[in-house]
Amino acid sequence: MSNLLEFLQLDPDDTLLDLPCGRGRHSLFLNSKGYKVVGADISENSIAHARHFENQRLRFMIHDMRDPLPTRFSAIFNLFTSIGYFEHEETNARVLKNFREGLLENGTLVIDFLNLNKVKEELIPYQHVVKNGIEYTIEKKITDRFIIKDIEVNDEGRRFNFQEKVQALDLSKFERCATQAGLRVDQIFGDYSLNPYAEQDSDRLILIMK
Repeated sequence: MSNLLEFLQLDPDDTLLDLPCGRGRHSLFLNSKGYKVVGADISENSIAHARHFENQRLRFMIHDMRDPLPTRFSAIFNLFTSIGYFEHEETNARVLKNFREGLLENGTLVIDFLNLNKVKEELIPYQHVVKNGIEYTIEKKITDRFIIKDIEVNDEGRRFNFQEKVQALDLSKFERCATQAGLRVDQIFGDYSLNPYAEQDSDRLILIMK
């Protein structure tokens, strides 16, 4: 976040949006740097937790990023692989359009996503882990459209099953969605130190859109 702020050179009077914000960790950091910040998330529980930290320049609200934003911002942050959890790829363009319409003139959108090519290269299809006496069986696969992780938890005979699924989005798909939404990709970074993006080697795909 410090590296991003140094690169973006935002005005101290700018109002920033963190969406989705989860329990507010990035919103709190941005606010600690003096910015006026709105954190938004679809999770009522996360927002209920985050609201304990509100102040005059930090507030939280429940919002689904598939819906238009109620106001405009100088910059919008979509961090830590927080897009693509939809059934249809077209929804991404809709989300990006909402972001574009929620930006002030010359505003900036930051999207931090996994690097699909690196994930494919390093994918471990099966893992069995025991931690604190609890067994975890983790299976991962990549289809034409999704990265899927199935997790079985065995806690002394009680079994629980969870699934994480995100679209298999690469740079070309993001660029296509950006064009559809009326955005342009201004800069691409490959990690949190903001080194240049390398398709096969970078840990992340960080897009700066205008």
